[in-house]
Amino acid sequence: MDEAGSTARGGRSGASPRPRLEDVASRLGLSTATVSLVLRGVPGPSERTRQRVLKAADELGYRVDRAASLLASRRSRLLGVMIDIHSPFHAELVEHLHTAAGEVGYDLVLSTQTRTRDEATAVETLLAFRSEALILLGPTAPAATLAALDRKAPVIVVGRRIADADLDVMRTADDDGVGQIVDHLVGLGHRSIVYVDGGKGVIATDRRRGYRTAMRRHGLDAHVRILHGDNTEAAGERAARRLLGSGDLPTAVVAYNDQSAIGVLTALVGAGVAVPGEVSVAGYDDDALSRLSCFNLTTVSQRAEEQARHAVTAAVERLDESRTEPREVVLPPRLVVRGSTARAR
Repeated sequence: MDEAGSTARGGRSGASPRPRLEDVASRLGLSTATVSLVLRGVPGPSERTRQRVLKAADELGYRVDRAASLLASRRSRLLGVMIDIHSPFHAELVEHLHTAAGEVGYDLVLSTQTRTRDEATAVETLLAFRSEALILLGPTAPAATLAALDRKAPVIVVGRRIADADLDVMRTADDDGVGQIVDHLVGLGHRSIVYVDGGKGVIATDRRRGYRTAMRRHGLDAHVRILHGDNTEAAGERAARRLLGSGDLPTAVVAYNDQSAIGVLTALVGAGVAVPGEVSVAGYDDDALSRLSCFNLTTVSQRAEEQARHAVTAAVERLDESRTEPREVVLPPRLVVRGSTARAR
């Protein structure tokens, strides 16, 4: 047993050491400074030198120690992203943010907001990991709090209107998006259209206003009906049960987001109500669940990929100081008609 143990230890000690920057320089007879410039992609060395260095590094199996390089430059090249762990739409945004950040040489640090972990904790975690800029998805903190945070690191707000602070904002026009849904339903002959609310916050306020405005535009003031809700499937189910219990079903229901709409749809179908034969249902976000054939939900796209690209661009501009003035990008939302809406019964 002693002999076997000695052999095992000997095998580990005999492993080839990891190639160093100095090994590449020595092989070529160049200075470590020149080799470092080439491997970091910094202009200066000739194209011939660059090719020689890259060839030697590849032959030796040398890989740049990214963490050490960033530490030496005092840059983390990390963008901190705060997400709501329960939001499928946020998950889709993060996927696009990863792609956009990677294309410009940055990576992401994610910190989650949950029902037991608030925004402040999520943000402090991002700062602790040396995030150079913060991309906050649908934050609910007051504008003054976000403005104070922007003095610590550039803040990019995604998905929410900010009226009282000079911040970078990337969003769609939520009121217009809900208005497009109401227009679509009215065009199908619906008049009794109920809205399931999203609770407190700027995003919920804008979408609720969009519903009221569109209903009034079509002369349907008397049919305005808003039910309490939030951003969960459970809230949609509760709202649907209230409608079922009232004995006065509308011909259409618009929900604050896709999750709530799926809750409405599931509860109605479970009670034997045909969707869309008896009641049409629509959501908002165009998240991955809405596209499943079992829901086939009419909804509104927030153009997640474009929002993500604008957010990363804004963060990099702020970090490079190529732009100092705050900027708001408001993308027009896009109605996505699927099988959960049809002509009024």
